[in-house]
Amino acid sequence: MDLRQLRYFIALTEHRSFVRAADAMGITQPAFSRSIQGLEQEFGCVLIDRGNKDLRPTPEGQVVLQHALRLVQGAAQLSCEVLQMTKLDAGELHFGCGPAPAVQLVPQALARFLKAHPNVRTRLEVDSWEKLSRALSREEIEFFIADVRQFEADPNFQTLPLSPRRGLFFCRPGHPLLAKDSLSTNDMFDYPLATTLIPPGVRKLLANLSGKTDFTPQLLTEHLPTLLRLVLDSDAIGIGTEEGFAKEIQQGHLIRLHWRNLPAHLDSLNARCGIVSRSGYRLSPAAREMIDTLISLDQQPVPQALAG
Repeated sequence: MDLRQLRYFIALTEHRSFVRAADAMGITQPAFSRSIQGLEQEFGCVLIDRGNKDLRPTPEGQVVLQHALRLVQGAAQLSCEVLQMTKLDAGELHFGCGPAPAVQLVPQALARFLKAHPNVRTRLEVDSWEKLSRALSREEIEFFIADVRQFEADPNFQTLPLSPRRGLFFCRPGHPLLAKDSLSTNDMFDYPLATTLIPPGVRKLLANLSGKTDFTPQLLTEHLPTLLRLVLDSDAIGIGTEEGFAKEIQQGHLIRLHWRNLPAHLDSLNARCGIVSRSGYRLSPAAREMIDTLISLDQQPVPQALAG
């Protein structure tokens, strides 16, 4: 018994004809019949009811068919996975990123990657670092791009640093706060706050500033267009990174807020961006190439468009 015989048997159950099945498998009908007979001899029973014009499998044949389908599909999956691990232009690439890297860095890297390797089927998952870490643990993705601080000390994860992303507060033009000459962080909490899922360090900072034991924003979403729309249409204050809102700030659609009692380059507010993968897991050639592309693009000089 071998996989070839099992494939022939599956074809026979699909075509219900020795002639059509043999033709579909690209061999002569006598050779096809001998292969089916050899399989029956191997099992010591009849697998096909030849007295039935539909050539239906016998009860024993049904059992063989169920196992044959699993074995043939498993062999195909095994071949695909090995090919994916050994050849760059084969298989699939699954990875994830947070909403801010999905604005510029990741699309640019994907465009360069797919231009060089158009045959790789790629799936990108954009979500919070919390959900992406669960997807990574379930082996649904090979790596993701997010703030790495909560993963650096975990032996289950491996991290590669990217350039830090500067955090910022922003509001719409005409916001009541802009009428003040100087802003204190106390003024911040007079208005709704909107943000993506923030790292524990930023959450602790905001809790301390508010005088509470914990901080919960009024809007928490990983969908940046929704967050942006809320800030533009209300008095909500947005929290994010320059990477996610650079275009709107450049065009004057958003105004960056400065707080007199908050250092401009406070480390805990900045995102320590990086690439997170599983420790001890061998990345596919496609994943390694995509990571190299991300690192190369990240190291290119960024225009100082947000000096203010």
